[in-house]
Amino acid sequence: MENNERDALENQVKEESKSALELIIREGACRMLQAAIENEITEYIDFFRNEKDSRKRRLVVRNGSLPEREIVTGIGPLKIKQPRILDKREGQHFTSNILPRYMRRIPSVDALVPALYLKGISTGDFSRVLESILGKNASGLSATNIVRLKRLWELDYKHWSGRDLSCKRYVYFWADGIYFNVRLEDAENKRQCILILIGTLENGKKELVSVLDGYRESKQAWQEILGDLKHRGLKAGPKLAVGDGGLGFWAALREEFPETVEQRCWVHKTANILDKMPKSVQPRAKAHIREMYMAPTKKEAFKAYSHFLSQYQAKYENACTCLEKDKENLFAFYDFPAEHWRHIRSTNPIESTFATVRLRTHRTKGCGSRLATLTMVFKLAMEAEKTWQKIRGHHLICKVIEGIRFVDGLIMQEAA
Repeated sequence: MENNERDALENQVKEESKSALELIIREGACRMLQAAIENEITEYIDFFRNEKDSRKRRLVVRNGSLPEREIVTGIGPLKIKQPRILDKREGQHFTSNILPRYMRRIPSVDALVPALYLKGISTGDFSRVLESILGKNASGLSATNIVRLKRLWELDYKHWSGRDLSCKRYVYFWADGIYFNVRLEDAENKRQCILILIGTLENGKKELVSVLDGYRESKQAWQEILGDLKHRGLKAGPKLAVGDGGLGFWAALREEFPETVEQRCWVHKTANILDKMPKSVQPRAKAHIREMYMAPTKKEAFKAYSHFLSQYQAKYENACTCLEKDKENLFAFYDFPAEHWRHIRSTNPIESTFATVRLRTHRTKGCGSRLATLTMVFKLAMEAEKTWQKIRGHHLICKVIEGIRFVDGLIMQEAA
């Protein structure tokens, strides 16, 4: 009995300590955010302190505060009172960069909802799950509001899918198909997946290009995507496209954008080769494969390629056949700027975005419908896009677009 009482008391102390610590963290974060907002307001007013009207009165002044509002964050809700600015300059108004006027959740929470949904959490379970993550007072994310959010995101997706592309110019494409669990899926449709296309713009920024429901191996599905891009104004295809060798994407690409160079993804290729070899051999074989795509020149890459075949051809013919199948398309990146190699050797932009929710196993309890899955994939990718960095050496993209030839990553004249 005494032991039970002691355990109960210890648990109570732990819970109280945990609650106290969480409260301290939230209060500290609230104070820091409030101070940052106050500083932003002060700097804005001070910057325009010399702008005055005809009566020598300042045009930019503080004007009380907005009503207190609650911001949902990863450490729970924070109550913030935002100062208000009266900006009497014509056509001007103040907008906080720290806390936009209509923000109710920080971006990480916006990304959390689709990620959980793709993990198979049903709408009815969201309140419980989010409460455990964000705290008991995480208002604004009830089951009803989650349903409203999903409807809004469906509208966002439909609008985004029809956007004009006439002003876009992509230099690189990454293509892949991502499988997700869908509860309402029947056996005949089990091979359907979400097709993802990401591109690099002229300024080096990566951008989500297309998200569509289809068949990964289907030329028709990929042709629908590429044809739709042209229909919405895309005038030219990318200079290089990166993807897995098993995609129907390549057949569609050759018809829609025949001038685009093909680059097979080394991550997929490595996995496919090693899958045909015993585990005891895989570490050494993987090191040999890495020597190919990390070689400083195409000549040395082919030397490593030949060495791999000589080492493993006799015992692991299927693995070598897998490597030989895409020989030319595996080394296409050597004809592009060396600064870009790390980006265009694999489909990493797609892989890293969906790493935590990617499902290639048998079907279990998952998303409720294909449209809901499609919408959540879109929303998750759009949140991830905010953190994507420009590719290294983006100043060389103009050279690639101009058609200047590169040899072993260097402009031809420099390589001579």
